[in-house]
Amino acid sequence: MLKNNIEVDVKTRCIEEKISQQQLADDIGTSGTYVSRLIKHQEKIINKTFIAMMERLGYDVELKYIKRNNK
Repeated sequence: MLKNNIEVDVKTRCIEEKISQQQLADDIGTSGTYVSRLIKHQEKIINKTFIAMMERLGYDVELKYIKRNNK
């Protein structure tokens, strides 16, 4: 099982960075609609087969976010 709630994580990071999902989409060269769709359907971001394999091996998956120091 994926332990993270990607939708909440992305929305929270956008608020912290004072950036809209649309601006995020523009910055990475995609549409706001596509970003929204990916966030709402986690299996499109995290491969469903990968999760199934890790579950079969007895593991849950948890993503860790580390803020980069851009100087």
